[in-house]
Amino acid sequence: MYEAVHAYPDGETTVARFASTAARYGYDGIVVRTPEALADLRGDDGDHDDLIDALCAEYGIDIVDAVEIDAADPGAAGGAVGAHRSDHTIVCVVGGDDRLNRYAVEEPRVDVLVRPVEGNGDFNHVLAKAARDNDVHVEFDLGPVLRATGGQRVQALAELRKLREIVTYYDAPHVVSANAASHLELRAPRELVAVAETAGFDPEWIREGIRAWSEIAERNRERRSESFIQPGVRRGRYETER
Repeated sequence: MYEAVHAYPDGETTVARFASTAARYGYDGIVVRTPEALADLRGDDGDHDDLIDALCAEYGIDIVDAVEIDAADPGAAGGAVGAHRSDHTIVCVVGGDDRLNRYAVEEPRVDVLVRPVEGNGDFNHVLAKAARDNDVHVEFDLGPVLRATGGQRVQALAELRKLREIVTYYDAPHVVSANAASHLELRAPRELVAVAETAGFDPEWIREGIRAWSEIAERNRERRSESFIQPGVRRGRYETER
């Protein structure tokens, strides 16, 4: 299972501290939504992954490079997706706005629509069908449920329940996250499942959402490999009968 995090400078915690904490909590990997954090580890030329590999080896955890695009409108989001798609394993687009939600689920180059109901945005059956057809995962952000109180927490739960009904009815793919910006905000997978189950969510459905991050990473890494041509087709040497 993987968790997607905001590392420093976007968040408060370094990649190393996130990796250490996530490994201790039983995660197999972390998805770093902050490209600047990994760029600092890679160095000036951006090609050396030695420090990242060292962290993976030290903590026994996978580190996935991602980018979270927070744009003002679909035009800006499209330009950013085009600029970042070839450079990052996972591409996320921040929603919360009707136009951005629609853009993200209709764009196959986007992997995850994050925080689709955080602002004034709506997520309806049309968007759920588009997400399913384009294999764009919809994020269920449990952060407000874990960290908010009172009316804000009640509202967050209501929005997540409504979102779940639409996503599950139309069989759209989903991911689950605590959306942590600090290692102190991380929660173990079993804790996320327990909190969500208390709120009325199916435990296995939550586990599927946590596992989905790793499945996206594995798929995209395969597609970015030099041997990949298209699904089911690879470059390589093959013996022929004589």
